[in-house]
Amino acid sequence: MKMNLRNRKFLLITFTACALIFGCAGCEKDAQRSGDTKEFEIDKPYEQGPLSVHVRLDKDKINIAETVLLEFEAAIEPGYEVQMPKVEQVYENFGIVDWDNPGDRLDENNNVVRSYQYRLEPFVSGNFSIPAFTFEFRDVNSVEEKKYELTTEPIEVEVTSLLGEQRENLTIADIEDVVEMPEKASLWWVWAIGAIAIIGAGSWLYLRRKRYTELVRIFKPAHEIAYERLKALVADDLINAGKIKEFYERISDILRHYIEHRFELRAPERTTEEFLTELAVTDVLAESDKELLGEFLEHCDLVKFAKHEPAAKQIQQTFDSVKDFIEKTKSEERKIDVTEAVKTEETVEVGSV
Repeated sequence: MKMNLRNRKFLLITFTACALIFGCAGCEKDAQRSGDTKEFEIDKPYEQGPLSVHVRLDKDKINIAETVLLEFEAAIEPGYEVQMPKVEQVYENFGIVDWDNPGDRLDENNNVVRSYQYRLEPFVSGNFSIPAFTFEFRDVNSVEEKKYELTTEPIEVEVTSLLGEQRENLTIADIEDVVEMPEKASLWWVWAIGAIAIIGAGSWLYLRRKRYTELVRIFKPAHEIAYERLKALVADDLINAGKIKEFYERISDILRHYIEHRFELRAPERTTEEFLTELAVTDVLAESDKELLGEFLEHCDLVKFAKHEPAAKQIQQTFDSVKDFIEKTKSEERKIDVTEAVKTEETVEVGSV
């Protein structure tokens, strides 16, 4: 029995201690809440019917680097519910850097107390207003679902710069005397070389672009190419200069290239014997034309390799026979790409040499 009595005393002491601890904790919480309320310099109360509202600011003057704490607290009687206001209105002059909702609680009158806290940061310095806010509440037992409103008043807040009151005491120091700077070495020649280089590069790019712009593919028939080369041969006047061998080399080359372009026969790369052998087995030319070509090429070889000196009449006949052959066999069906070979040349009438 003594042990039981002792145990009972121990349990009683334990429960008493626990009650004191929890009681103190509750008191501390209420004291803390009370203390939080006392921390606000601005506390504006509003009341309408079953709703009581407090709008609080911890201070109404801050500098641009500080923040201000805004708190809404709404107490609503039983049987009603309240809708807290939206705070987007403060975005014009302040930004919300943090917010908190401590949760609902009951006060001594059994009213539901709801609170929200917002930490606001100013954008610029100046005098601004925390705008008016509207709280909505309604009777939860009413079938009409009618809503009522309670609107607060704006609260002025002063935001100062970081200089604070020292701004008025600021003075601008006088400008010091003019100090002569040492003259830098003249670099006009560097600028001149740079300008010349830029102009030169620009001109090169322009001409290069113009060249590519004007580069249009040009196609000509074989007889036009041959006629142009004959005109150039006449213009060089090799006969009067005594260059008979060179004249025959060029006119032979003109005819051979014409045959290659016109009939797709590889005349320029072959000897006269090789070419005539191939020509004999083709049907691109009439037999009379084949005989004429044979005589012409053999005559040219005599001048080029056997040092034969033809008379002026033979030279003229050689030139005329080439012209006649080209005129007789010319065609517009097949054309040659001469884009890279086109040059501006003086026009010379193809006549006699």
